[in-house]
Amino acid sequence: MSYVLGIDGGGSKTVCILMDDLHQVLGRGEAGPSNYQSIGIEATLQSIQSAIQNAVKIAIITNTVKIDAICLGLAGVGRATDIEVVKALVQDLQNNKYLPINWALQSANIVICNDALIALVGGIGQPVGIVVAAGTGSIVFGRNHQGHTKRVGGWGYILGDEGSAYKIAITGMNAALKSYDGREMPTSLVEAFKHHLNLANIEDLIEVIYRPECGVKQIAALAPVIDLAAASGDIVANSIIDDAVKELVQATSTVIDTIFSYDSVLEVVTTGSVWRGKSKIHQRFAGYVIKKFPNVKVIFPRYEPAYGASLLALRTTQN
Repeated sequence: MSYVLGIDGGGSKTVCILMDDLHQVLGRGEAGPSNYQSIGIEATLQSIQSAIQNAVKIAIITNTVKIDAICLGLAGVGRATDIEVVKALVQDLQNNKYLPINWALQSANIVICNDALIALVGGIGQPVGIVVAAGTGSIVFGRNHQGHTKRVGGWGYILGDEGSAYKIAITGMNAALKSYDGREMPTSLVEAFKHHLNLANIEDLIEVIYRPECGVKQIAALAPVIDLAAASGDIVANSIIDDAVKELVQATSTVIDTIFSYDSVLEVVTTGSVWRGKSKIHQRFAGYVIKKFPNVKVIFPRYEPAYGASLLALRTTQN
């Protein structure tokens, strides 16, 4: 029996899954964030250690768990320098005598990748297809049967993130202020932002948005204001949602055109908060994609990213 660890490390939390070679989840643990580029290596190591400890403590087998493979899917990991940093982190994990684990790792059984790949594998259940992630940020990532990959987007809130909650929120606030100025058509977004943020006047939006504590996540959290206005029939809000959908469709089309073919039978999994909106954003996206690529099926995730990381770890034990 082989046992593996799959780790999903993001900017808000770390999830670890302990899985056996029958794909049974024996334990699951959570801990704090593990994006080393924002919180540093030591804090990242602590979060991953805690997540592992929480995952294995319920499923300890004869006092220790023998781990044959590990996959770490971490946010922001993509460059060669990132891989080297995480390799050193894995070495630190193996040297930690307080973890109730017997490590049986070889270099071929250590998988280090970005979080888009594990979201793809977890969402679909296999490492072939496309993931369209639209949450605070956005990225589209695909992998074909030959192992070729293509990424579109993921350039951050300044340089990219089209179709993300952040971009929807920024565009919505911009439209509300232009409407208030008289530069664009009337929209219910003016009153919607006033109500949501408890503003006496839409001009007070400046004080809220330019506060030091109002960062990317806080702005992205305003996307539901536009979504609800769109669901209520507001023309401006609907235009914003449709533009976001078209950006994500274009990114998905680029991935298909690059590593798949027009008539490929494949699944596209959608992950992130944007897809949970009430303005039928998921249906709009699926409609556009299927119209362009009839053999594509748009789905919601079957499993979580950490499960996908575990599947990738298991693959190394079966070669």
